[in-house]
Amino acid sequence: MESLNRMAVELADEAIDFADELAIEVHELDNGAVVLDFGVEAVGGIEAGLLLAEIQTGGLATVQTGVDEVAGAPLTHVETTTDHPALALLCAQKAGWELSVEGFEGLGSGPARALVAEEEEFQRVGYRDAADFAVLAVESDALPGEAVAEHVAEMTGVPVSSVFLPTFSTASVTGSVALASRAAELAVFRLSELGYDPLDVLSVAGAAPVAPVAEDDEAAMARTNDALAYGGQVHVTVDAAFDRFGEITSTVGEAYGTTFAEVFAEHDWDFYDVPVEVFAPAQVTVDVAGEGVEVVGGTDEALLAESFGLSP
Repeated sequence: MESLNRMAVELADEAIDFADELAIEVHELDNGAVVLDFGVEAVGGIEAGLLLAEIQTGGLATVQTGVDEVAGAPLTHVETTTDHPALALLCAQKAGWELSVEGFEGLGSGPARALVAEEEEFQRVGYRDAADFAVLAVESDALPGEAVAEHVAEMTGVPVSSVFLPTFSTASVTGSVALASRAAELAVFRLSELGYDPLDVLSVAGAAPVAPVAEDDEAAMARTNDALAYGGQVHVTVDAAFDRFGEITSTVGEAYGTTFAEVFAEHDWDFYDVPVEVFAPAQVTVDVAGEGVEVVGGTDEALLAESFGLSP
């Protein structure tokens, strides 16, 4: 299969070519690295969010929007499908790179992680990318500079002029769209964490509502996680039975029924201090190929309405 980063850089080039139409901005740094502002200072939007999600999955997922209801209110929903869940979702889309470089703080996702391949997911999948380009999507309220690009280049082993950093704020339309695309990834991640072989996950489709843009990144981080944990729905097709499918969803966690604003506040807004089991979709249908179907979890529209500030 083609390198994840090579496929992602083709999508990054597409974003550069259509920057005006996507309402994004392109910045070439003095060291040659390229920062694509998908929604920090730039406006961004729904189409930018869809393309960003494709970049994050290394071009191995189809991402599209539709309109569905939450508590009677029509809202945009994002649907992500892939027949390569281990690579697209665990080895690319997952936000697993914590960036802390000379005062810059951000969370990295995308295929550049596969050039480093130090996270447990890469050992489980048995994949490490090899490419001359590195594409790392950065979630931050500030645009990365040369020091961040040089750090990414050093970690991934590519020239700094071959580093692409599409960056977005959580509190943006782009951010709400891109984060809603993660329902499928969370289901596969939970399965992997529970001990299921991610290579036995054959295909997955997930959908979640796009959270209304919040006033700041903390509030947006809470809302976008609520969208997944209380509104995310996933259909996963797997190759083998497993006795822990019932633990895939957010409904099994002790914090279930509590908004993420409260969960994060209890942990001083330290993303990495929050119990991992809360990061899961609300409801999952597991289709064991040739054997049967199991449905676990359920959505909570009342909590979503509270989180999103929907009028009664």
